[in-house]
Amino acid sequence: MPLHTRILLGLAVGAALGLGANLGLGADHGVVQFVLKYVAGPLGQVFLRMLSMVVMPLVFASIALGVAGVGDIRRAGRMGVKTLAFFLITTALASALGLFLVSVVDPGAYVSPAVRDELVAQYARTSGPPPAPTAFGVETFVGIVTRNPLASAVQGDMLGVIFFGLMFGAGITLIREDRQKTMIGFLEALADVISAIVDMAMKIAPYGVAGLIFGVTALFGFALLAPLGVYVGLVLFALALHAVGTMGLVIRGLVGVSPRVFFSRIRAALVTAFSTSSSSATLPTNLLVGQQNLGIPPRICGFVYPLGATMCMNGTALFEGITVIFLCQVFGVTLSLGQMAVVIAMAVLTSVGAAAVPGGSIPLLVGMLTMFGVPGEGIAVIIGIDRILDMARTAVNVLGDHVAAAFVARSEGLWSPDYLKKAVPADR
Repeated sequence: MPLHTRILLGLAVGAALGLGANLGLGADHGVVQFVLKYVAGPLGQVFLRMLSMVVMPLVFASIALGVAGVGDIRRAGRMGVKTLAFFLITTALASALGLFLVSVVDPGAYVSPAVRDELVAQYARTSGPPPAPTAFGVETFVGIVTRNPLASAVQGDMLGVIFFGLMFGAGITLIREDRQKTMIGFLEALADVISAIVDMAMKIAPYGVAGLIFGVTALFGFALLAPLGVYVGLVLFALALHAVGTMGLVIRGLVGVSPRVFFSRIRAALVTAFSTSSSSATLPTNLLVGQQNLGIPPRICGFVYPLGATMCMNGTALFEGITVIFLCQVFGVTLSLGQMAVVIAMAVLTSVGAAAVPGGSIPLLVGMLTMFGVPGEGIAVIIGIDRILDMARTAVNVLGDHVAAAFVARSEGLWSPDYLKKAVPADR
C-alpha cells in the first residue's frame, strides 16, 4: 500500500476512534486518558520528535547548498540572474498572497475561545509552556548575525542558522575549486542523510498521524473540524488562485502565450507532481515535457529544471505562510505587521530549504511555529490532512519550474511562443 494511502488510512482510523471516544466516553474518561497517555500520545510524540530533530541541520545544509549553487549561477551570467530572480519574486508573491487571504478569511476565528484555551493548556501539559514569541525590530536584524551558530541551533534560533548557512554557502564560492567540491560533496551527503531520516520518520507517519489526530479529536470532538475544513479550503483556493491568477498573468505577459494552452502542454508534469508530491521525482518528466511539449532548448532545460526542483517553491511558500498564520490564530497568537513581513521572508527562505520529497516542508514548519510563540506540537492540528495539500502545492511548484524555463528561454532569444502552435502527440 502506498505511503500516502497508509497516512490517509491512519488519519481516518485515528479520527474515527477519537470522535467515537469523545462522543461515547468523553474526553475526561479514564480509558481515553490512558490511551492518550500511553498509546496515542507517545506515537505522535515520537513522530514529531523525529521531524524536529532534523530541522536545524536540514535548514543549514539546504541553505548553504542553495547559495553555493547561486555562486555557480552567477558565473553562468545573465541566465542565472534571471532564473534566480524569477524564483524568488514569484515565491514571495505566492507567500504574500497566502498571508493576505488567511488574514482576510481568518479561519482560526472559527475556534471558540473555550476550545482555544483548552488547546493551549493541553499542549502546555504535554510539551511545557508555549515558547515566547520572538520580538521583531532593529534588534532582530542585528541578532540574525549569530555569535555562535551551534548555540543558535541548540536554542532553536532559525534566523541565526539561516544566516550562518547563507554565509557558509557564500564562503564556499570564494575558495579553491577543489575544496569547493569537497565541501559541496559534504553538504550534499549531509542533506541526503537528513532526507533519509525524514524518510524514516515518514515510514511511521501513518501511526504518528493516527495518534496525533486521535488526541485532537478525542479531546475536542467536532470543535476543530470546522476551522480545519475552512483552512483546507483556503489553502486549495489560494494555490489555485496563484496558479491561474498570478502565474497566468506571468505566462501571458512574460512568456507570451495563452495560459490555457500552456497548462495543456505541461499537463503530464502537473499530474506527475500531484501524484508523487515530489519535485525531485517529477524532474525527469519536467525535462521531457519541457523539451518535447514546450520546445525549450535542452541547455535551458538542463539549467532551469534541476535548480527549480530545489529553489522554485511557490506552492510550498504559500502553504507555509497560511499554515503559520492559521496556527497562530488557533493558539491565540496575534502577529504585528512587521512579524507578518518576517513570515513572508521565512516562508521564502525555508521553502527553498525544504526537501523536494513528500512532507519535506513539515520539519521546517515546526521550527517556524516556535519563532512565533506556537508550540511545535501544534503542527498536529494540520498534519493529518497535509497529504492532499502536499500534492496540490507540489503541482504549483512544478508549474513555476515550467514558467521559469519558458521565460528564461524567451528572454535569451532561444525560444518562441510560436512553437506552441504546433501539434503535440496525445501521448506526451
